[in-house]
Amino acid sequence: MIAEQNDQLVDFPTLLLAEDDELFCQVMGQALTKRGFNVQVAHNVNDGIALSEKAAPEFAIVDLSMPGPSGLVLVKHLIGIDSHTRVVMLTGFASIATAVEAIKLGAIHYLAKPVDADEVIAAFYRKEGDVDVDIAIQPLSVNRMEWEYIQKVLSDHNGNITATARALGMHRRTLQRKLQKRPLAR
Repeated sequence: MIAEQNDQLVDFPTLLLAEDDELFCQVMGQALTKRGFNVQVAHNVNDGIALSEKAAPEFAIVDLSMPGPSGLVLVKHLIGIDSHTRVVMLTGFASIATAVEAIKLGAIHYLAKPVDADEVIAAFYRKEGDVDVDIAIQPLSVNRMEWEYIQKVLSDHNGNITATARALGMHRRTLQRKLQKRPLAR
């Protein structure tokens, strides 16, 4: 989007916000627009792909879990059409496995919800790791390790619940119940 500001033309950077929570999109979209981004919203991966094929965004915020394919599919697509797109993965269900996969696919950062616009913008422009990040003193709980393992197997099976349940030797409904719960504390 090009806007006139003080008799000068200003070209705002494009940002794709792919998130199924409509209220979150509205609030985050408004906040990012106020901060100088031209925001386009998609509520699922397929809509995100369609928007990005019209014009590759310079920035993207992608929710991990949306109806249909995983947000990881959109990350791969966005980086495939423009390797310079700065993608931040958001999730309410953070796991080590999905964080690793998002980064491998080209996301520059992985943030656990809730987040605000300033945190996302900081993540877009952060170029280096933080050597002073807090390191957990306690090992993961057994319940958290189970959650992480389920997320890894789910990722290995491209988000296919049936194949994941089969690989885990678990009934599909049991796996679905476990996935609907929030991850347990570390």
